[in-house]
Amino acid sequence: MTTSPRPGKNTGHPTTEKTSPEPRWLTAHEQRLWRSWLTATKGLQSTLGSDLINESGLSMPDYEVLVVLSEAPDETSRVSALADLTGWERSRLSHHLGRMEKRKLIQRRCCPEDARGQLVSLTDTGRERIRESAPGHVAAVRRHLFDVLDADDLAALERITGRIIGSLPDQG
Repeated sequence: MTTSPRPGKNTGHPTTEKTSPEPRWLTAHEQRLWRSWLTATKGLQSTLGSDLINESGLSMPDYEVLVVLSEAPDETSRVSALADLTGWERSRLSHHLGRMEKRKLIQRRCCPEDARGQLVSLTDTGRERIRESAPGHVAAVRRHLFDVLDADDLAALERITGRIIGSLPDQG
């Protein structure tokens, strides 16, 4: 707190007002590291997404949904659980599922235990597309991430990302 005159009034009587603390600006080194992190993560996502769509016709969001469903019991998930697992807003997921359903990658139906709920399942087409695209996608992940790092780098990356994830709301 500081003591200062009221703004706009020169009464000669001091008042007490709160001031915000100065932001903790990034140092030059931190700024370079932050921008490098952004470039690496955005570039990796972009490269993997381009590789995937060029090789399989699937987008990264398509692939993410198909992977989650392929790992679910009976290759089926409630929409609410799928939203939680992907970290997507329900409206975004609903729109994307509609597009995937038109391409016959997934099928939606009412949940028999809860008429308000909806189930999403892989179709034969979706199952085939994930099987066809997974080897190329895994090769791209390996080529652009794991093959460029040594064992010490990977251990450090695991430790660092674990700390970052642990510091995020609803992640740790």
